[in-house]
Amino acid sequence: MIAIKDLKKSYKGFDLDVSLDIAEGTVTGLIGKNGAGKSTTIKAILGLIRPDGGDISVMGKKPGEFSGTDREALGVALSDSGFSMLLNIEDIIHIMRAMYKDFDETTFRQRCTEQSLPFDKPLKEFSSGMKAKLKVLAAISHKAKLLVLDEPTAGLDVLARNDILDMLRAYMEEDPARSILISSHISSDLEGLCDDIYMIDKGRIILHEDTDTILGQYGVLKMSEDEYKSMDKQYIIADRKDSMSVTCLTSEKQFYLENYPNVVVENSSIDEMIVLILGGK
Repeated sequence: MIAIKDLKKSYKGFDLDVSLDIAEGTVTGLIGKNGAGKSTTIKAILGLIRPDGGDISVMGKKPGEFSGTDREALGVALSDSGFSMLLNIEDIIHIMRAMYKDFDETTFRQRCTEQSLPFDKPLKEFSSGMKAKLKVLAAISHKAKLLVLDEPTAGLDVLARNDILDMLRAYMEEDPARSILISSHISSDLEGLCDDIYMIDKGRIILHEDTDTILGQYGVLKMSEDEYKSMDKQYIIADRKDSMSVTCLTSEKQFYLENYPNVVVENSSIDEMIVLILGGK
């Protein structure tokens, strides 16, 4: 669905150089700290910025070759853009009806009602959660084949984030050939949604793994410094030392469970991976 090879983009003090693939029928997460390169990558995919090098293919075409019909197959929600704050939902319905031949007005209205979004109030009176929900509802309202979402849950409370994630799950269930690329620095949101995860830092992809592998095979080890010194480190990805102990990230927790019974071995979350990989040694 999306293929990126050696995408390069340079700004003052920042260089992006990434490759990634999003397959048809999958949900792919792009995670990393703010400023890591997530939004730059997404803007290049959508043709909003001109890359300095590399190749991008979206649904078999370069972004600059997209026709109006091709763009209708994209559903987009960006963190730094949206509808005018002077519009209300009725205004937006008129806009969507004119822009997308497959706009499903009946379902859009139903979903807005389910999320308690008022039809007659200007968006400037909406809460952050209401605005975020509206962006996602608009993106999924016209039977898009591919969703590209940049930080759709940023700044929201747990209930609002769960509502948005439920919308995305329902969108994928309607058509298994659809795909989603979603960026977030709230990585726990992605554990129950994404098929695979790319981790980006300082403009580089530093890890790509299936989510099931991360949650099933990766682990966090906790031990004394003496235990760490004598340990086989072939499956250690990152470690962090303090005055009393050492914490490690491994891609093979079963190996350490079987061979080091005195070491504490815990399941790893994506958040713990980020802390250890980006904040470890």
